[in-house]
Amino acid sequence: MNHFQFKGTELYAEDVALKEIAAKVGTPFYAYSHATLTRHFKAFDDSFASVPHTICYSVKANSTQSVLKTFINLGGGVDIVSGGELYRALKAGVAPRKVVYSGVGKKDDEIEYALNTGIMMFNVESEQELTRISEIASRMVKKAGIAIRVNPDVDPGTHPYITTGLKNAKFGITIDRAMQEYTRAMTLPGIDVIGIDMHIGSQLTKVNPFVDSIEKLKIMIGKLRSQGVDLKYFDCGGGLGIQYNDEEPPLPADYGKEIVAATKDLGMHLIFEPGRNIVGNAGILVSKCLYTKARDEKNFIMIDAGMNDLARPALYGSFHGVLPVVKEQDGMIVADIVGPICESGDFLVKDREVPMFKQGDLMAFTSAGAYGFAMSSSYNSRPRVAEVMIKGDKFEVIRERETIEDLIKGEKIASFLVS
Repeated sequence: MNHFQFKGTELYAEDVALKEIAAKVGTPFYAYSHATLTRHFKAFDDSFASVPHTICYSVKANSTQSVLKTFINLGGGVDIVSGGELYRALKAGVAPRKVVYSGVGKKDDEIEYALNTGIMMFNVESEQELTRISEIASRMVKKAGIAIRVNPDVDPGTHPYITTGLKNAKFGITIDRAMQEYTRAMTLPGIDVIGIDMHIGSQLTKVNPFVDSIEKLKIMIGKLRSQGVDLKYFDCGGGLGIQYNDEEPPLPADYGKEIVAATKDLGMHLIFEPGRNIVGNAGILVSKCLYTKARDEKNFIMIDAGMNDLARPALYGSFHGVLPVVKEQDGMIVADIVGPICESGDFLVKDREVPMFKQGDLMAFTSAGAYGFAMSSSYNSRPRVAEVMIKGDKFEVIRERETIEDLIKGEKIASFLVS
């Protein structure tokens, strides 16, 4: 149960009718089910109850404060990729020792911020980054806990844009170079080698690539231990997929069983970085039909949400289901559902059979909780949309809709242009 269900002809989020939210908040808006977020986190967490572990939610999937706070309240940590994400997580109340810092482009001020915060560890993505963290930590008279993100060269079988573990990826250090970097790390001042890290991609629908990667890294762990390197943490990354359309990803319990079996002899504290798997199907985007248009044999449904609000279809050709908020359409129609952005790539649905929406109808795009609002922009000077969280029979606006005044916040006209 994902807590977005029809009651009669009306679509509800938990016990709140979405048309009621639209009437009070306007459209477009993102809506998140607190019950679904909680259920998904617990399902993942419970899958590893038999071993020492920490669930470090991947903030990039959805960085909204109330979403972060939901997981933090359940005992979760965070996986971050920027100083801004660290700031958000700290404001939401995360324990610094439950923060891991990934990402290929950590800046000096971000490294300093993380060191002053006292995070658990940096997942190091390059040789030069390791050197820089050592230099900064030494200057600050601190020790930086690190894991090296080892690129195991395993094909995860997902979209090329979200494949991160192959030899030619920008992420991590190749497995044939990682050993010498671990050896070097042991000699660097300001560095405390405490873990090993992998992350092979996103939206994976099979467990085998995870297990294959772990088996490769287990060989490296054995070699490192024989050299006296005591690794405490094994960061298994994230990437477990969800169902958008007809995918059949493994359940967290099945994934957990395989991972626990693959790592049982290591005696290490496991870290996981789920993002999409927890938030993806806990959120929807609600929009309104503005106009319809038929051109020859092509049908268009123009709505008030666009690629700036939900970028995934334009970016990846991704599938998002679409449901009427109230079932009152006269049958189905093959159409494109398009937004108001001045780009031909501005579509949320392409050549698909959908309800025959008419002017004023509300619709909900499903599986929009991950990489939805987080990737949104104000392109075409469109204010970013509101976000709402529902719990039981109540809802709250957790992010106000931007105003047109917000669009120029921080801007100024150059003095030499003003007469």
